[in-house]
This record gives sequence, structure tokens and C-alpha cells, in this order.
Amino acid sequence: MEAFFIATSASLLLTAIVYNHIGWSEVKHCYSHWLEKEYWTSYNIVEAVAWFTKAVIIIPGLIFGINIWWLYIFSLITSMMLIWASNKKLLPTLVGFNTLWIWLSMMVIVNHFM
Repeated sequence: MEAFFIATSASLLLTAIVYNHIGWSEVKHCYSHWLEKEYWTSYNIVEAVAWFTKAVIIIPGLIFGINIWWLYIFSLITSMMLIWASNKKLLPTLVGFNTLWIWLSMMVIVNHFM
């Protein structure tokens, strides 16, 4: 519990520093896009689902050492879909990162069945 408190406090402090540098109103405006119907285009939906899927994989594994292997099937699918989405946003980091996630997902799935 102590580690949780320290990590949470430190992350809130660091986030506050970054948000102060950007400007709280700009950050609020950025987050407000989630509430706008126009924001939820096909590729933004794919991106949100993919990041959520990766968070559900990473957080239990990183913090608790729990590997939920079948979630990598969703990760594999959403990584492929995010490469498609990157064509809309033209972000090479999405292509590279998700190419690695495709490989990572396949490694976990194959290791589970071997």
C-alpha cells in the first residue's frame, strides 16, 4: 500500500507539472473532445479501444504480475486495426509501436499454447 501511495502521489505531482506547463484550460479542452460526437470517428474509436485493451494487459502484468493471455487476442486485433488508423492520422509511431504489439501478442498467444 505504501508503494501505491508513493507512486500515485509522484505521478499526480509530475502530471500537475506538465499540465501547468501546457495550461490547465488547454488540457481540459483536450479532454472535452471525448464528449463531442464529432470526435468519435472510426479511427478514434479504434484507437480508444486499442489503448484500453493495452492498458488492461499492461497494468495487471506490471503491477501485480498477472498475465491474462487471452487479452492478447484483442491486442493483436486492435494493433492491426491501429495500423489502419495510422493511415488516417499519418503517425509512423503508431505503425511501429503496433507492429511490435502484433509480435508481442503472437509471442504470448503461441507461448500459451505450446
